[in-house]
Amino acid sequence: MQKRKIAVVTGSRAEYGLLYLIMKEIQNDPDLELQVIVTGMHLSPEFGLTYRFIEEDGFEIAAKIEMLLSSDTAAGIAKSMGLCLISTTDTLHKLNPDVLVLLGDRFETLAVTQAALVQRIPVAHVHGGELSEGAMDDAIRHAITKMSHLHFVAAESYRKRVIQLGENPTTVFNFGAPGLEHMSKMQLHSREKMEAVLQRKLTRKTFLITYHPATLAMATTVSALQNLFASLDEFPDAQVIFTKANADEAGRIINQKIDEYAALHPERVSAYTSLGNLNYLSLMQYADVLIGNSSSAIIEAPFFRKATVNIGSRQNKRLHADTIINCAEDTASITQAITKALSADFQASLPDAKLLYTKDDTASKVKNMLKAVNLEKLIVKQFYDMECV
Repeated sequence: MQKRKIAVVTGSRAEYGLLYLIMKEIQNDPDLELQVIVTGMHLSPEFGLTYRFIEEDGFEIAAKIEMLLSSDTAAGIAKSMGLCLISTTDTLHKLNPDVLVLLGDRFETLAVTQAALVQRIPVAHVHGGELSEGAMDDAIRHAITKMSHLHFVAAESYRKRVIQLGENPTTVFNFGAPGLEHMSKMQLHSREKMEAVLQRKLTRKTFLITYHPATLAMATTVSALQNLFASLDEFPDAQVIFTKANADEAGRIINQKIDEYAALHPERVSAYTSLGNLNYLSLMQYADVLIGNSSSAIIEAPFFRKATVNIGSRQNKRLHADTIINCAEDTASITQAITKALSADFQASLPDAKLLYTKDDTASKVKNMLKAVNLEKLIVKQFYDMECV
């Protein structure tokens, strides 16, 4: 019997960490052939050439799709999408996968989905149905949902939203967040190992910060970041560790400002293009507060029961655990939120916080569905109209 070929696409460090365990499940199944397609930031020296982490984890890369222009303007992003669409079309024609697996809401993921759609390759979408109203990711995510054929969501409310978008309930599965299952099985670094990696002692209060552009509120992006810096100055005894922004519109401006701030405070502020998934999650468990507007602080940080300060609108409407403090983008609000996160009362409440995205055997359930589903019946989709059933 011919093996079913399952292509998995990844374009960023964070996305790869969430897909890792699904990829391992596929790789270890003798009836399946894993085809890893790498694109986006993974292939950029500016963003750390993170495809090397994928190879170090024991995966063979079937194709590398160069598409990222050295520009973070809206026009540059659109042109990068065009290059991705053209190159992915050739790659999919060559690899001829039976099904394509992708995750989330990045612009390169949208381009890959378009290429698969017109070549009639079934698409399985992970982490659909979520909302992030402060960024164009929201529209991209829902567009990918409408071009996909299988849906693996992380929570029940997200399953209902995908169905609301017109997807048949028989194709929508709430198996939980695969990244959390991966975290539960990882051998994370010790504090001493992380200190060696960072070349810094983790004996002071530690703030781990990831701040991305809010792509639907670009006018306030830099000023909001400056407000964050001003707030951090209110905590001079804290150690601040930045992981830099993605290759989104204005991402390079943010990273430039972060580097400038770190240069002003070298004794307590450091910035990293990419720590890698293992180092990032290992550091997360030793941080006192996570700060910024990243989805990792919404989905992954509660796993460690870590206090999180979520700034601005970028993660609006995602399910938020009780570990998360939402605040506006002004300095006073950020400072107040960090102060609350560090307070004895809030820290004491963290162990009792309910996890919202965790389920058992997420990756194996996804793999088994990819292995067993009748792919031919998926291609011709019918809109599922809730008012007509």
